Amino acid sequence: MQFNGLSVPVLQHPNLQDVLLIPVIGPRKNIKKEECEVVVGAQCGNAVLRGAHVYVPGIVSASKFMKAGDIVSVYSDIKGKCKKGAKEFDGTKVFLGNGISESSRREIFSGLPDPRGIGVRMTEPVYLSLSFYNVLPGYLFLQNLPSTVVTHVLGPQPGERILDLCAAPGGKTTHIAALMRDQGEVIALDKIANKVTRIKQNALLLGLNSIRAFCFDGTKALKLNPVTDIEGEPPFLPESFDRILLDAPCSGMGQRPNMACSWTLKEVMSYQPLQRKLFTVAVKLLKPGGVLVYSTCTITLAENEEQVAWALTEFPCLQLQPQEPQIGGEGMMGAGLSVEQLKQLQRFDPSVVPLQDMDFGSLRDAREEDMVWLANKDCIGFFIAKFIKCKSTEKKDP
Repeated sequence: MQFNGLSVPVLQHPNLQDVLLIPVIGPRKNIKKEECEVVVGAQCGNAVLRGAHVYVPGIVSASKFMKAGDIVSVYSDIKGKCKKGAKEFDGTKVFLGNGISESSRREIFSGLPDPRGIGVRMTEPVYLSLSFYNVLPGYLFLQNLPSTVVTHVLGPQPGERILDLCAAPGGKTTHIAALMRDQGEVIALDKIANKVTRIKQNALLLGLNSIRAFCFDGTKALKLNPVTDIEGEPPFLPESFDRILLDAPCSGMGQRPNMACSWTLKEVMSYQPLQRKLFTVAVKLLKPGGVLVYSTCTITLAENEEQVAWALTEFPCLQLQPQEPQIGGEGMMGAGLSVEQLKQLQRFDPSVVPLQDMDFGSLRDAREEDMVWLANKDCIGFFIAKFIKCKSTEKKDP
């Protein structure tokens, strides 16, 4: 692939034939900082590190003399201390690179409702991540590597009925449908309406007809009264799905990049009971012999291994299963699981990899197997557990 005249290798993953690996280059250390500055919020800063331009809603501050066409240095306000509309900011900020302003300061802070569009077009980002905007949109879907692994672990087969219990934004949903060759039924639930709309848009874009997305709270997805049945819509009858993916709401501590820590202890602790509610619903909706995959994009013991230990005690009908492919490391000790059980889990932990600089020179000289190894390790933090339901949870009439 070409970027500014430079060739960037795109590799097929040796264990995942439908996954292409695209390296990120950086940090680039020889970028000259400009006098004219733009400060963006932390979320916008994370997006820039992933290859995005700066959009107007993300801009918090701009130098008083900035006009359209100026070369500007972009910074992230990682502590959220910069006041909207400030002309300068001397607080804690992280340099993201340089770009060309598309608008003047006056236009950005004009007070007009709902400002849109690109505010700064990044030309020299500290991390060079190729943009795939409008590149083969009906064929490619950008995801973190572990998010593609979890769908393969689920192992969807043509003709099955599969539930993605917490589905937004739909990357895993569409991957499930693709692995099923769009044969069968994939039900996607999310309780936020605009996220469900996005799932439907992604399915349409990729030409997948087996997906049905509903705005519905996953904790209420089990039908308690079979009399009021609306065919195919939530809530669902017990034991009506062949496979279920529970990519649970979590503290998100594995997400990268993330330059702003905004979690409170109360918030982090709130996820475990919610995950257990969803897990309980998933077990009851799963057919005997069916597969349940539980995953998170966080690194805490409480939301990962402790949940597995709880599930195996709470639901004797479940058995932990080995995973294929096994690309991440084994589970973490501390939740009372055996060594053999920990080996059946999959934990992606980027902290095990020393921080490495990647420039065009080292990229050109790197061996393919070394680049694949790095891609497998230097990713987001993620956790996967796979269960099989050995017997029915439904009470039989005497």
